[in-house]
Amino acid sequence: MDINLIKEQIPNNEEVESVSMLFKVLGDPTRSRILFILEQGPLCVSDICQCMDMTASAVSHQLRILKQSKLVKSKKAGKEVFYSLDDDHVSQIFNCALDHIRE
Repeated sequence: MDINLIKEQIPNNEEVESVSMLFKVLGDPTRSRILFILEQGPLCVSDICQCMDMTASAVSHQLRILKQSKLVKSKKAGKEVFYSLDDDHVSQIFNCALDHIRE
């Protein structure tokens, strides 16, 4: 095995830090549940609250963290804000993790 080739392929420090932060965000059970719910389609905070049996304040706090981590996005429709997964990568990461633990 060519050690120099391996070293060249190691992500830079910023990328490694970002991956670590992503897993830290995903490591929270509440946020994981929210991602599962949003995988079903866009929902407003009140709908997520009903699914989670949580207050709007608590759900909004978690959504803010997920949005800052670029895992969810929001779209305003009238007075409502709808949240959805940011892109297909989020769903893939989540489903890959579920497949792994279900093996």
